[in-house]
Order: sequence, then C-alpha cells, then structure tokens
Amino acid sequence: MEKTQGQILQEQLTWKFPNIAKEAPEQKEEANVFCEGYKTFLDKGKTERECVKEAVAMLEAAGYKVFEPGKKYEAGDKVYEVNRNKALLATTFGTESIGKGLRLNGAHIDSPRLDLKPNPVYEKGEIAYFKTHYYGGIRKYQWATIPLAIHGVIIKKNGEIVELNLGENEGDPVFCVSDLLPHLAGEQSQRLLKDGIKGEELNVLIGSVPYVDEAEIKEPVKLLALQILHEQYGITEADFLRAEIELVPAHKASDVGLDRSMIGAYGQDDRVCAYTALMAEIEAVNPTYTTVTILADKEEIGSEGNTGLNSDFVLHYIEDLAALEGVETRRVLKNSICLSSDVNAAYDPTFPQVYEERNTSYLNKGCVLTKYTGARGKSGSNDASAELMAKVIAMMDEEGVYWQIGELGAVDIGGGGTIAKFVAHMNVDVVDLGVPILSMHSPFELSSKLDVYHTYKAFKAFYK
Repeated sequence: MEKTQGQILQEQLTWKFPNIAKEAPEQKEEANVFCEGYKTFLDKGKTERECVKEAVAMLEAAGYKVFEPGKKYEAGDKVYEVNRNKALLATTFGTESIGKGLRLNGAHIDSPRLDLKPNPVYEKGEIAYFKTHYYGGIRKYQWATIPLAIHGVIIKKNGEIVELNLGENEGDPVFCVSDLLPHLAGEQSQRLLKDGIKGEELNVLIGSVPYVDEAEIKEPVKLLALQILHEQYGITEADFLRAEIELVPAHKASDVGLDRSMIGAYGQDDRVCAYTALMAEIEAVNPTYTTVTILADKEEIGSEGNTGLNSDFVLHYIEDLAALEGVETRRVLKNSICLSSDVNAAYDPTFPQVYEERNTSYLNKGCVLTKYTGARGKSGSNDASAELMAKVIAMMDEEGVYWQIGELGAVDIGGGGTIAKFVAHMNVDVVDLGVPILSMHSPFELSSKLDVYHTYKAFKAFYK
C-alpha cells in the first residue's frame, strides 16, 4: 500500500530512538560475546584498587608501558600511569600534534559500599561485629540480609601490606547485616523507608563463638574473631587503624532474564563505562588524536581527594603530555574533547512517576548521551554545547552506533552529578555518555548487554 503524504512527512520530520534488538537482532550475539569479558572484569574488580590492578594487567598484556615524562613517543605508542593505586590514566599517541587537542574519556571505578570504621571490631550480646560507615549514595535497607565479602588492604606496623579478599571464593565464609523479623518489626515498619535500616545499624556479623580459656576473658567472641584474623593474615586490632577495608556484595555477575539479555551485578555504576572505555583504549591503533583514558576514584562522594577528578592529577598528566611537544597546556585543553563516561537511570515501568518519558533512557536503545546532569535548575551541571553535541553525535552516526538521549529523572524529582563539571573547569568541551542502568546504586544493578556493547562502540568511534 502506497504511503500517504502525512505518513511520508511523519517519517521525515519526527524521530524515535529504535530498539536495537528489533532493528539489528544480529548484534545480540556480538553483545553476548563482548559482555563475557565485562562480567569477568566486574568479578575481579569490586574496589577501585582491584580495578586498577586488573586494568594494569590488561594494559600490559596489550603492550602498554609506564609513562615516562620527557621521553620521546611516536604515533601508536601506548603508555599508562597509576595514581596511588586507586586511579589510572592510559594513552595511545595519535598522528596529530598534541597541540590540536586530546580525546579524553573519563569513567570512575569507585562504587557505593560499606567501609569499615577505623576502630571497627566489637562484641555485643555475645556476637562479634564490624562497625561500618557507608560510602556514597546508598539505600541503606538494601544492604541488610545479603551476603557480603571483605576486600581491602591493611598496612602493618612493620610496613608489610596485607590484602584482604574473603567471601568471593568457593568455600569462603560470607558476612551480613541482620534485620528484624516481621513479627517484631512493628515499630521499625513505621519508619520512613530511608531509615528502615539506619547508618549505625549497618553492623556486619563476623562471629558468634567465644574464645575458651581457663580465665575469665572480656569479649571472648571478639577475641576469637581477632585470633582467626591473626592466624590467617598476621594482623591485630591495632592494624585496622592503618587500613582501607570495604564490604561489598559477595555475588558474581550474572545473566538476567529468560533471554539472558541483561547483566546483574554490583558496581556497574560506573565500572561498565570503565571497562568499555578501557577496551576501546586498548584497541585504538594510530588514532588521529592522542587519547587519555581516565579511571578515577571518589566520584561517588563528589570526586574529592587526590585520586578524584576534583584534584589536579589529570591536569598534571596533560601538562606532561604537552611538554613532550613544547606546547602550552591551555592550548591543549582548549582544543580537547572529553566524554564524561557515566551511567544514567534507565526507565523503570514499575516507577514511571519519577521519569519524564520523552526524555529518559531505555534499555536496549543504546548508549545514552546526557547533555546535562545536576539537579532541578541544572544546579551543579556541565551543560554541553550544541556544537559539542553535534560533533559527538556525528562520530557515533558515522560508525553505526545506536545511541539515545536521556535526563536523570523528572525535573523536580532529584538529580545527580558526574565528573563532567570538573573536566569543564579545565576549559575542556565535555559531555556525559554511558549506559542506562536499572536499580542504580543498589547491590545488584541491571544493564542491557546491547547497551554495554554500543557504549564500547561509541568509545571506539570517539578514539578513531
């Protein structure tokens, strides 16, 4: 049947982001294959230190060398630099002069979790516990009654570094925060949801059997727990004062759904962008512009500290790159483009009231380009220019990348931030691009394999 003039006009003038599975079903298998490596990365890197360690292994296997300021590099050379074991920069040198700008891609590798307090071990009611202080924006009730694993490092008095990873391997014990049974939770059930479990109730059970001795022992359950830690790791209670120890979900990354179309895992915000950016970086061959892939820390608490983007560690690296050609750093920055690679909230049909459906991202429609984040009146936002949006969209369209546009919820509902505003502060054009996520900041976040795959393709196009 011949199309009417109105139907033709509608096709020409209106736009709707397509579902990849409908328009390009052959890509489902490509996405499945790509995401196997991603799931492995998630399982190996549940903290920022572990992510850096795994990223370094991947980079060195691909031929990257430690960056040496002042050394002469040629197009195609690959280098990396680690910042305090919790952030990383990787570069492939391009054919154009650094003075013509860089292609920066910044993701973060920290995720919401439970950190141990400096003096964490205690006993109450003949049960031994760890005291925690939550990190980042969590919904506290989601962290009760799930299996947790202990990750982190302790620096002993003699300088020895002890790495903890307990709860991940077959046969390991796991740990958890307890909650009330419904029969006794009448008063607790009257709390607001945000206080269903309070911060000081996020106490992690670590033991229930006492140390047996002829003499009366104060806190014998705590003592037995400390004895086990000392036997396994050679540490004492005082060593916790020189430690970074985190409790994270103990489960592995899994396929979700009868169609296995989704990935469920802890820490996909924002390790999904870290992995896809890292893979695009590794596969960059003689790019036009020199690349800088950034895996940053501390985004979940405002990018603070010397491993977060609110510090100058990226600027100093760029200064070293500029010095290789004797060009001014400010010229390099002005000519550069950055993708602030971070996730966005995918539309959840169970809770439609918090989204504006025309301007939200959806599963299986590709990576999401977010022009601005912030809250309400774009407070705390980098608002990407029309010129930059046109450049990035053109790059993706030329390489057949499926992409969509999305805001972080309805205007007055909430909001959030990324590293974008800190990059923009250096006079760099920057826009957010990443993966739509369901149940963001929960212990079990959900992503679409097709969206993950097309985020990788977007980063490949950006570095081409």
